[in-house]
Amino acid sequence: MTGFSSRLRSLIAVFLLGLTVSACGYNTIPTLEEQAKAKWADVQNNYQRRADLIPNLVATVQGYAKQERDVLTSVIEARAKATQIKVDASQLTDPEKVKQFQDAQNQLTGALGRLIAVSENYPDLKSNQNFLALQSQLEGTENRIAVARRDYIETVQVYNTELRTIPGRWIAAIFYPEAKPMETFAATPGSETPPKVNFGT
Repeated sequence: MTGFSSRLRSLIAVFLLGLTVSACGYNTIPTLEEQAKAKWADVQNNYQRRADLIPNLVATVQGYAKQERDVLTSVIEARAKATQIKVDASQLTDPEKVKQFQDAQNQLTGALGRLIAVSENYPDLKSNQNFLALQSQLEGTENRIAVARRDYIETVQVYNTELRTIPGRWIAAIFYPEAKPMETFAATPGSETPPKVNFGT
C-alpha cells in the first residue's frame, strides 16, 4: 500500500510539474503577437512620417525646378499609392497584402531617389534653407524606417519560431488555433541600409 501511495504521489507531482511547465508558455504566443503588432505600428508611423514630408519637399523643388514635371509627378503619384495601401495588424498573415504595401513603399523610395538626383542640377535649390531642413528630416525618417523595419522583422521571426517549435506549436494548436505566422518584408537590394539622402554639395 505504501508503494502504491508513493507511486501515486510521484504521478501527481509529475502531472503538476507538467501543468506548471505548460502554463509557463501559455501566454508566450499572445505576448509575442502583440509585440509584433506594436512593431508594425512603428513601421507604419514612420512611413506615414515620410509621406507627410513629401508635399513640402515637392513644393520646394517645384519652386526651383518646374521643368522637372515628370519627376515631380512620379513622386506625387507614388505617394498617393503608398498612402492608399493600408495593412492593419489583422492582415499581417496575408502575404499578398504585405507585398502590396512593400511594393508601394519601394516605388515611393525609387521616386524620391530620382527627385534627389535631379536636385543636384540646381545649386540654388541645394542651398535653400527650407530644402536643407527637409533634408535633415528626411534623413532622420529614412533611418527610423530602417530601424523600425529591422525591429519588426526580428520580432516576427521570434513569434513565427514560437509557432513552429515545441512546446509553442502544441500550445498554439490547443489554445490559439487561429494564430498564424506573420509576414515580414522581403529582402530588396540595399534594404539593409537606409537610402542615402544628401542634398548638400
